[in-house]
Amino acid sequence: MGFFEKIKNGLKKTKEAISSTLGGVFSGFSGVNDEFYDELEESMILADLGVETSVKAVELLRQRVREQKLKEAQEVQDALKDILVEMLNVGDTELKMTTRPTVVLVIGVNGVGKTTTIGKLATNYVRKGKKVLLCAGDTFRAAAADQLEIWAGRAHAEIVRQHEGADPAAVVYDGIQAAKARGTDLILIDTAGRLHNKANLMNELGKISRIVDRELPDADKEVLLVLDGTTGQNGLMQAKEFKQIAGVTAIALTKLDGTAKGGIVIAVADALQIPVKFIGVGEQPDDLMPFDARAFVDALL
Repeated sequence: MGFFEKIKNGLKKTKEAISSTLGGVFSGFSGVNDEFYDELEESMILADLGVETSVKAVELLRQRVREQKLKEAQEVQDALKDILVEMLNVGDTELKMTTRPTVVLVIGVNGVGKTTTIGKLATNYVRKGKKVLLCAGDTFRAAAADQLEIWAGRAHAEIVRQHEGADPAAVVYDGIQAAKARGTDLILIDTAGRLHNKANLMNELGKISRIVDRELPDADKEVLLVLDGTTGQNGLMQAKEFKQIAGVTAIALTKLDGTAKGGIVIAVADALQIPVKFIGVGEQPDDLMPFDARAFVDALL
């Protein structure tokens, strides 16, 4: 299955939801007027693009229709697609990997698919010929390191872990030393998804970041926030919090195949001005896909 088909299949539920709302606005098109714009805005909010993003997109569309004197439904729809693609293009969608090793700190609340995302990333980069090391920095959840070990085995990646309750920063330190000794290309660090308060989470992530900066001062580093696409606007709230706490540089949206709320991808990129770099549209490692804004919007509309 080609890249575009896979995205299209994975976003089926979102597309159906958008077709029944947005699609109706264009199929019942009787000219560009205030009623059309109001309906369009309402439909976009229902498709989980969020109020701010929807209002902004419709305002930009009004401007473009005026400037380019667009009259036909198809012209207006194409203009809307272009606007959504521009809203998604807020930075490079590829992982920054010019150094050896490169470090990816993977963060997000429990249950969003963080460990699975790490496993799929490991599989995909090992297939590309990269030497990958997983670092089990979530030492608070008993099953976290075990899950990660299973994925490491499947992916033919290495893993560094310690006992439950160990200091996560110490595990990361060990992982970095192992990576230096073994000529690793990519270090993927799992982190705790929930500590009993925000200050604790902030301290823990801060400690890990300081270890990485001290031990690998010149390495490319990404802070990848994993969000569950099925949570819609709640995911956006989480993302805003994590951006403040952890200096997020990239986003992976998972479980988009199981939701009608795929419009959240646009809301998150636009609200945070952080690029979405991966989307998950299924269970297989290949179903965690590098993000392509144009293919995504074409699959939706």
